[in-house]
Amino acid sequence: MKFSFSTNAFGRHSVFDAVERIAALGYAGVELLADVPHLYADSVTAIDLDRLKELLGRTGLAVANINANTAVGYYGRRFWEPLFEPSLANPDPEARRWRIDYSKKCIDLAYAVGSPCVSVTSGRLVPGCELPEALDFLRESLGELLAYAGERSIRIGMEYEPGLLVERYEELAALLEEIDSPCLGANLDLGHSHVLGEDPATVIRGLSGKIFHLHVEDIRARKHYHLIPGTGDMNFAGLFEILDEQGYAGFATVELYTYPHRPEAAGREALQYLRSLRARQKST
Repeated sequence: MKFSFSTNAFGRHSVFDAVERIAALGYAGVELLADVPHLYADSVTAIDLDRLKELLGRTGLAVANINANTAVGYYGRRFWEPLFEPSLANPDPEARRWRIDYSKKCIDLAYAVGSPCVSVTSGRLVPGCELPEALDFLRESLGELLAYAGERSIRIGMEYEPGLLVERYEELAALLEEIDSPCLGANLDLGHSHVLGEDPATVIRGLSGKIFHLHVEDIRARKHYHLIPGTGDMNFAGLFEILDEQGYAGFATVELYTYPHRPEAAGREALQYLRSLRARQKST
């Protein structure tokens, strides 16, 4: 398992500054936010991508994932809600089309910078849209998106989260079984699973082979608020043992967008804790 850090913690910095600082912290990889203020795909230029690729090559950072979960840039101003809309399941055809096309641009970004995967969410269940209809919209959107991703050898990781249309392990597992595409898997956020009170062994073993990328943060008292690993209630030693048992060798991205006021300090503390934990596990 390798550790990376998401640029979404550096919301007060440019993507270039974020990558430089993440590399200086000692992470092996970086997750790039495909939204403002970083790589909003509707405004990224070829010059931006060339500069980013040069920077990644110089620092040696691998791109762990393109995080295409949010759509703050769609609204043209900085605010947090509606964070995931328009989504792949949005009942408005024009809004849903925007998300599909935007996700395709994120796949192109992944291809350009060498990311193996792009993460997406289902979005929320919009009032007035029944659950079966919303799931039909999601399946239809994913079908088009997966065809596009497959042509570019990019994988799509669906991330579930409390409050979303696909919000728990059983729902994601059912979707993956139904669609059954080698390009569709899980962007598993271990903190989200903890908030929901899920059994980690059941989740990790159930998704084994379909976990394309991990998000890592700590949680306290089942409250969905991202904390620095080692400062909450989560049993990372136990989680990593199960992941090792299942042969997971990909990236675990520390996602601490809750620390925009001190992203470097948070990233440094997280990496020190995780490295120390892994060293202890290897010595026993």
